Amino acid sequence: MDQLIINANLREKRFALIKNGEVEKIYIEQPGQQSLVGNIYLGIVEKVIPGMNAAFVNFGEGTSGFLQKDKLSSYILSEDENKANRPIGSYVHQGEKLLVQVEKDAAGTKGARLTGVIELPGEHIVYMPKGKYIAVSKKADSLETRAKWKEFGVQVKTAQEGLIFRTESLNQPEAVMIKELEQQRSMYAEIEKSASGMKKPGLVFSRDYFFEQVLSVLSSIKNGTVIVDCLDFKKKIEHHVLDDVELEFYNGKVPVFSFYKIEPEIERLLKRIVWLDKGAYMVIDQGEALTMIDVNTGKFSGKTDLRDTVLITNMNAAVEAARQIRLRDLAGIILIDFIDMKSQGERDKVLKHIQKELLQDGRRTRIIGFTELGILQLTRKKTKQSMAETLTEKCGTCGGTGQVLSSETVAYRLERELWEYKNSDYEEMLISASDEVVRHFSGEADIHKLRLEKALGFKMKFSVSDAARPFYEILQVGASTEQD
Repeated sequence: MDQLIINANLREKRFALIKNGEVEKIYIEQPGQQSLVGNIYLGIVEKVIPGMNAAFVNFGEGTSGFLQKDKLSSYILSEDENKANRPIGSYVHQGEKLLVQVEKDAAGTKGARLTGVIELPGEHIVYMPKGKYIAVSKKADSLETRAKWKEFGVQVKTAQEGLIFRTESLNQPEAVMIKELEQQRSMYAEIEKSASGMKKPGLVFSRDYFFEQVLSVLSSIKNGTVIVDCLDFKKKIEHHVLDDVELEFYNGKVPVFSFYKIEPEIERLLKRIVWLDKGAYMVIDQGEALTMIDVNTGKFSGKTDLRDTVLITNMNAAVEAARQIRLRDLAGIILIDFIDMKSQGERDKVLKHIQKELLQDGRRTRIIGFTELGILQLTRKKTKQSMAETLTEKCGTCGGTGQVLSSETVAYRLERELWEYKNSDYEEMLISASDEVVRHFSGEADIHKLRLEKALGFKMKFSVSDAARPFYEILQVGASTEQD
């Protein structure tokens, strides 16, 4: 029995999907971290880069977005048979205004990825005003079904328009499709009208991404319970809930995520170490360029021999790695360093196991295979920030590296800087430093400090700082403050 727990009564909106007592998906949306994917903007082309066949577009969100030639509506609609070989300057120019839609959020130093081929998702149809093609859900049960809907699409769309028939549309009457298509056409006309009145780049249309994410999960729940802590949101989704699914309003004193024990799960998803059965564990290190998952046997020794232990641990790790990738919303390049396996047959077993688990993932994932060093390579499409990126920020002390200079290193730096004042006319120096730096610098019974004072010819006085990291600063130099 499935449970969908929705926490929508505050500014931060969240939901968790629980299957067979285990959390399968957690989605968190903060106002400041809200995904821009699907939003439509009026953009102005800032720079066209022929060598990259791309343009940078100011769309009013700070960093300019990246727009490739084959994502331009002018390119898509062109009838030129040789258009692939034409430069991007044939389809767009600097200073041009155009409607763009965010395909991928900005990440790190990279700006958002944009498309000029606008998509308006409906309940049954994805409408592309300038998409120029027809597609049918891959889940269509037969070639006849696909052919039927493609033929219908040809009849109802214009030459420029594009349509994608979603899985939900395959059993609907044509009249429902036509009505929805007309609604989407009207919506796009309003978007164009709004954009025409804008003088600066900016937002024209914003998707309710949280609502859409909830709907996508609701469509997968055939039997279970949906629990919501916001009456308005409950009313918004009630006609999307299937007949065999119970919809409940939660108004308990304890917050809904705490009551259903989701909060501890979120805390675990921010930790590096993930424990597996029998003492084995994984370490997950998420970086800007890639994510590394390292599998270790830990205390697990197996019942027979080392080879048996390695294979069992790796099979368990494959299941949990796929789950962690989904829950943490990891994306981009992902490397999994399984424990070294001696035979290709064992590697194939682990590979098939993780392939099976990743089929449950709604995001496009590509498994490349094992390297010569036995590291599994895969990529996962990124459309939004990962959970860690949403809930955390870089440490102001270490800059996100997880490391700071040691107290000893900082003490030696202070010592070297003080040597630069040797033979000066100064009589005394006032230095602010963290407690550990003072201790390392001065030594037991101030032995090092006294030695330096004698060698350098001036006194040193310390003011202990409560800085969060090893630190020093020379505050004042000059005549001695000691009274005769």
